[in-house]
Amino acid sequence: MRIGVPTEIKHNELRVALTPSAVLELTRAGHEVTVQAGCGVGSGFSDADYEHSGAQLSDSAEAVFASAELLVKVKEPQVSECELLRPGQILFTFLHLAAVPDLADHLLASGVTAIGYETVSSAKGDLPLLAPMSEVAGRLAIQAGSFHLESIRGGRGVLLGGVPGVAPATVVIVGGGVVGYNAARMAVGLGARVTILDASLARLRQLDDLFRGAVNCVFATHAALIELVREADLLVGAVLIPGASAPRLLQREDILSMRSGSVVVDVAIDQGGCFATSRPTTHEHPTYRVGDTLHYCVANIPSAVARTSTLALSHATLPFVQALASDGLGALKNNPYLARGVNVHKGSITHNAVAAALQKPCKEMKW
Repeated sequence: MRIGVPTEIKHNELRVALTPSAVLELTRAGHEVTVQAGCGVGSGFSDADYEHSGAQLSDSAEAVFASAELLVKVKEPQVSECELLRPGQILFTFLHLAAVPDLADHLLASGVTAIGYETVSSAKGDLPLLAPMSEVAGRLAIQAGSFHLESIRGGRGVLLGGVPGVAPATVVIVGGGVVGYNAARMAVGLGARVTILDASLARLRQLDDLFRGAVNCVFATHAALIELVREADLLVGAVLIPGASAPRLLQREDILSMRSGSVVVDVAIDQGGCFATSRPTTHEHPTYRVGDTLHYCVANIPSAVARTSTLALSHATLPFVQALASDGLGALKNNPYLARGVNVHKGSITHNAVAAALQKPCKEMKW
């Protein structure tokens, strides 16, 4: 199969979809891989690295899109990229369509089959392609939050771990999934006082066992959340409903009740955000204020550590790319993970949660 890897053009996106080692696995299997020149520079991979792995280099995105039967990306296609898509192509990337309805319309019009990393899942709901980026984002949420709590950044001037005789910062994490767990690991490691809220008692029991009392595990009710938020120095939004819009857990007045100089990090911004005051930001301009609270809502957090993120993502996606490269859409018959990841096929939305979020009909794929 002909596989294309374009350079990412989303603002401040430095990741690349496939590492040279992943490309080598594909070319050794007889597949033709075309990468756009310079696509790996932001992650520390040179054009020569890709050439040594058997890839062909192309100077333009247009040529990569035109030659590819399977397009492998990191982030959702931008408008200029959507114009290059054509019927019959397979697009494999993060999509997050619930937060970008215009993109869904472009994909529907293009005729492509679009498979979202974030919706590739097991029957139990495991998300193998979202998980590595959630791990990175959860850990970075604490780094970013700690950084912006500094006085010179406009924060409360609170050191996350405190010092002897001075209390550490209070960190509240909403959602105990992969993002929440990894955020808690970082915050506990830095010495903060950490509370995780989750609506699953089973998950709270798991977290309690994992952290052995180092984290306060609280059942998520609105009353509990409001009480905890008012005392938080750092609030992390980490709630995910695969394919759907993130639930709005706090209203503007709730955020305004937080301590002056507190920081909100909304990791769920890719799916619309957990809080009414959240709106997407960039690495170049990562924060804004709502009242006296600083908001960090970068829509591609893992790009801040592009090499780590690229390696983690490529390791996770490679088996699925190999399956699609070998069997095309036939891979969906034998791989239920991939089948559950299809968002758009031949002009129709095919994922129930995505369709509900976009208020569009959902059409089951026919073989």
